Amino acid sequence: MESEFTEQSSINNTSHNSSPSNVVSAVLTPSTAPLIFDQLLNSLADPALPWEPFREGIEAARIYSAGPGGPSAAFLRYQPGASLGRHRHQGYEHILILSGSQIDDNGEHLAGTLIVHPPGSSHGITSVIGCVVLAIWEKPVIFEME
Repeated sequence: MESEFTEQSSINNTSHNSSPSNVVSAVLTPSTAPLIFDQLLNSLADPALPWEPFREGIEAARIYSAGPGGPSAAFLRYQPGASLGRHRHQGYEHILILSGSQIDDNGEHLAGTLIVHPPGSSHGITSVIGCVVLAIWEKPVIFEME
């Protein structure tokens, strides 16, 4: 079964607008329209980006969600010293570190690092200096006892 999505928000669907305000949270519904984020790194500085509490010391700006149990993506902003408890992946997780660094079971990962966690893997995360990451989840993660 092929999944196609479009946003129901003010995300810019063209690559002609380089305004940082083109990244806004979206809920996806069936369609064929792509999500295009021009000037992605500049968008992170936009005060209109809808950051919301995720875990203690971590905020999320949701990019899209295909509903419960489906794929989703968000920017995660870790304050210095913030940690994300151990969790297990039901599907693939892609983490692109955009700024700062984070530490997991495999060591410290600096800005520019892409990490792909396969289904069944688990880890916890700490960011000593703080960081911003792009997280893309195939399926929701399951948090272990915190």
